[in-house]
Amino acid sequence: MQPKWLEWTQKLQAIAQNGLTYSENPFDIERFKQVRAIAAEIMATYTNVEHSQVLDLFTRELGYATPKVDVRGAVFRDNTILLVKERSDGLWTLPGGWADVGESPSEVVVKEVFEESGYQTSATKVLAVYDRDRQGHPPFPFYIYKIFFQCELVGGSPSASMETEEVGFFTEDALPELSLGRVTPKQIQRIFQHYRQPDLPTDFD
Repeated sequence: MQPKWLEWTQKLQAIAQNGLTYSENPFDIERFKQVRAIAAEIMATYTNVEHSQVLDLFTRELGYATPKVDVRGAVFRDNTILLVKERSDGLWTLPGGWADVGESPSEVVVKEVFEESGYQTSATKVLAVYDRDRQGHPPFPFYIYKIFFQCELVGGSPSASMETEEVGFFTEDALPELSLGRVTPKQIQRIFQHYRQPDLPTDFD
């Protein structure tokens, strides 16, 4: 479970964002801005990030506050799973990223797998829909749902990208160091269980 300070921050930020979206009374607007500033102060205190940076991050979030969506693709080949090495932290993850407006989740995952690895795939099954905060990931300012798809390999060849520097297939017992903000060893283990037992139902929190 995530620390309480992160839960408080996320909830206060959501309350402030929703209040600023729907309030017309100038006094209410000022109060919700104060709530947002308090949320940023909590986050800054526990992460050693400047308060102004966190507040700027929160200020850019407009409209009704809903969870962000992170989509990941699990591609198998001969009992190995496709991983990509992120340029940002030098660690490995399932290819994927933020869902894009105007594209379905399956369209996003196929696009992300191709852009980050060079492999062409088709999405065949939703393996899991997880609440990121309940999955053992490091703290993150915003609330996130993670959708894991199993994807069938249909073509292409390994290719790095602007975001990834290496591409490879790995067995379950020889995984490289994972980018824990994106995927955890427990999630990879569960995805391999789905691969070995294709009749398993979709996981969800």
